[in-house]
Amino acid sequence: MTHIKNLSHKQKRPFQPAKLSKPRNFILPEIIANKQKSRCPLVVEIGAGKGMHALSFAKQNPDKHLIAIERTRNKFDAFFKMTQTQQLPNLTAVHADAIAWIVQAIGPNSLTRIYLLYPNPEQHNSNQQWLNMPFFEFLISRLQIGGEIILATNIEEYMDNAEQQADALWCLPAIRQEVPVNSQRTHFEIKYLARKEKCWQLTMTKPEGYQTRFDEWQAS
Repeated sequence: MTHIKNLSHKQKRPFQPAKLSKPRNFILPEIIANKQKSRCPLVVEIGAGKGMHALSFAKQNPDKHLIAIERTRNKFDAFFKMTQTQQLPNLTAVHADAIAWIVQAIGPNSLTRIYLLYPNPEQHNSNQQWLNMPFFEFLISRLQIGGEIILATNIEEYMDNAEQQADALWCLPAIRQEVPVNSQRTHFEIKYLARKEKCWQLTMTKPEGYQTRFDEWQAS
């Protein structure tokens, strides 16, 4: 790992990507392996569920390629079945743990956007919240300058913590907004808004000159 003295954040605990093994049946997607194709703007969704947002995004953004990752088998199977009925060459569905898969597959400065839509936090384990995890530094390193990380949740406490951590720990410019009541990105979002619950979105942008410990790290 390259040692960087002037990190752009205040996270002291380093993530250790070299200790993670490749996910089972790991195959590098063609969009990444093929350098000519990889020039297409690359987007990642972590926790794609049954793929509602992924399928919609791919249809609406034919000039971008979305890699949608889902860990749970039954959700992924439903998602993958939907991809087989639609011609969406700009969508790659991945069944894997997102952390291990991203470490192995995504190079530094590769992504234009990362979606974290309605993660299911363990209420009694705040360390499982994305912006509390050392891995978040690695995730930022995969993002291009000017790229965005978009987090959405219906849990106000989760959003409050994310907004505070984005500023105080990760030093990322961030904009918090209430999700419009007619938004329909995911099944969870539809359900929450139908129950008149408020949902929030935090859009974090990687600024010019941002430095992490992983800016030159890539899996061998």
